[in-house]
Amino acid sequence: MSQAKAGDTVSMHYSGALADGTKFDSSEGRDPLEFQLGTGQIIPGLDEAITGMEVGDKKTVTVAPENGYGPRDPSRIQAVPREQIPDHIPTEPGTQLQMQTPDGQTIPVVVAQVSDSEVTLDANHPLAGQELTFDVELVDIKAA
Repeated sequence: MSQAKAGDTVSMHYSGALADGTKFDSSEGRDPLEFQLGTGQIIPGLDEAITGMEVGDKKTVTVAPENGYGPRDPSRIQAVPREQIPDHIPTEPGTQLQMQTPDGQTIPVVVAQVSDSEVTLDANHPLAGQELTFDVELVDIKAA
């Protein structure tokens, strides 16, 4: 049997959970996730773990934040004066919004905190700073 290597297109079923066991994503009930190995299409820790697997192999992989979505970056959290946010924009904590940077790039943010004078927006990936555990099963390899 062939082993998955960089450049191959692979398909896998997976389930991802946080350190406390909370499931955050899964391919259950869907087609397997297909991607090209070694090209940065998935997080580095999972990409590395799939390398060398054969079709039918299953494993549990724990991915540290630096090999996942990165550490939480305090510079990506910003307090905005409440009067700068239009009234029709929801500001309840946990609400996902999109902001536009001065150069026109759109970035997703989450309302982290609200006070009478400010709304704190967090542009970190929701899984940044988290240790992630994946149960994976390699279902197909298309050689490069």
